[in-house]
Amino acid sequence: MKFREVDRQVTYAEQLDGDEGPIELINLFTMDIADVDLFLRVWSDDAAFMKRQPGFVRTQLHRGTGGSATFVNIATWESATALRTAFTSPEFRAAVARYPHSVEAAPQVCTPVAVPGICTA
Repeated sequence: MKFREVDRQVTYAEQLDGDEGPIELINLFTMDIADVDLFLRVWSDDAAFMKRQPGFVRTQLHRGTGGSATFVNIATWESATALRTAFTSPEFRAAVARYPHSVEAAPQVCTPVAVPGICTA
């Protein structure tokens, strides 16, 4: 699996250095359509691993409509520290090699933003 930075200013690794929380991991996955079934099997195994990690709250995988081969995972963690510990674990790092070669991941760590009259933080 290839990784692509989303933010031009702050790398994913730098985002994991903070201790903010709770945080949302928003991860965009793109791939060849032929790799979707294998992606879903591997992602499911990884999600089950993450679900057992301290600080994990929930996750939801979304797929683009119309037969798209684009997926978005939104996962809530108690803190960036908890996500970093799970993401850098040897078990998870080894699992990354199981993804199809066409898969590209673009992860971004986010916190809620309050916008008066529209969004609450």
